[in-house]
Formats: sequence, C-alpha cells, structure tokens
Amino acid sequence: MWLGQNYMSMRTRHFLAALLLAVALPAAAQQSKPPVLQPIPEPPPPPPGYELDPSLEPQVTILKRGTDTVEEYRIGGKLYMIKITPQNGKPYYLVDNQGNGTFTRQDQYDSGIKPPMWVIFQW
Repeated sequence: MWLGQNYMSMRTRHFLAALLLAVALPAAAQQSKPPVLQPIPEPPPPPPGYELDPSLEPQVTILKRGTDTVEEYRIGGKLYMIKITPQNGKPYYLVDNQGNGTFTRQDQYDSGIKPPMWVIFQW
C-alpha cells in the first residue's frame, strides 16, 4: 500500500511541475522582447585640416626565403616585428619589444598583458 501512495505523490509532483512550467513559459517569453532599437547615427566627419599621415601606417613586406614566408612589419621605416611562416609548421614572430634592434621569439603575437612602453627620449 505504501508503494502505491509514494507513486501517486510522485505522479502528482510531476504533474504540478509540468503545470507550473506551462504557466511560466509564456510569461517569460513575453518579458524577453527586445526594446525598440534605433539605428546608430553616422559618425561626424574628421575636423578640417586633418589628414592621415602615411608614415604612421604600418608597411608590410612579404618575402620568400627558401620555403619559408617572411613578413617584415615597419612603422616609419623602422622594423619592429617579423613573422616567419615555415612551409610545414606553425608561424612564429620575432618582436623588438624595446626598440633597440634585439628581437625575441614569440610563438604567438599576443602573449598576454604587457605594460605600455613609450619612447620618451631618443638620440
């Protein structure tokens, strides 16, 4: 007799849970409607007299050395990074972090968080 009562109470619990779910779903669907969205306005034009400086744009030179592809990245004529892509293998980078011409190897260009470094004086 006890097993039948337990079974009936479990059926009742399942029925009540299904009933609550059926009531809650339409209410949740009505609340999730997005607000009326407006298009983003066009950005303002640059100020008068402002022109892009082509010397500040990075220049990329792609070379083939044997079976490797070498990409040299320069800003203002100064080499700051080299990407080497072997024919069979993962690409790696040689990066001049200090700006002194000493390159260190990195297997990924983004190696994590680095503090900002600026050249304050140069002679």
